[in-house]
Amino acid sequence: MLRDVINASLKDALKAQDKRRLGTLRLINAAIKDRDIDARGHGRDPLSDDELLGLLTKMIKQREESAKIYEEAGRADLSTQEREEIDVILGFLPKQMNDAESKAAIAAVIAEIGAHGLKDMGRTMAALKERYTGVMDFGKASGTVKELLTAG
Repeated sequence: MLRDVINASLKDALKAQDKRRLGTLRLINAAIKDRDIDARGHGRDPLSDDELLGLLTKMIKQREESAKIYEEAGRADLSTQEREEIDVILGFLPKQMNDAESKAAIAAVIAEIGAHGLKDMGRTMAALKERYTGVMDFGKASGTVKELLTAG
């Protein structure tokens, strides 16, 4: 289970006195606990591994945006910190699909669910998120979905 891997890594970072890794892992655990509490409040189970992958992906996107803003503001030190956190978080994600793999998976899902035109964009994205959370960049995928749905 992904939670166990994260907690084991936290203990290892604590023993190794790796401050950046330790801080990032604590942030991950805090985000997980926050989402678990929210889920419990709505009568749902704690986050599944797929939902955890989605959370980690979201954390990476937030850090990429922050790093870009810091770079534009001339704060290389803060940008570097964000990028180091991204590297730590990436260690818990499965290998990401490249553009060709992603396009093939999208085309297969479109064919499988019988999507035609932009009216099926939401249905297609939902199916992709259900199957490829954590391994597909959905920001890029939405453009590819739109392209494939309007081309056919």
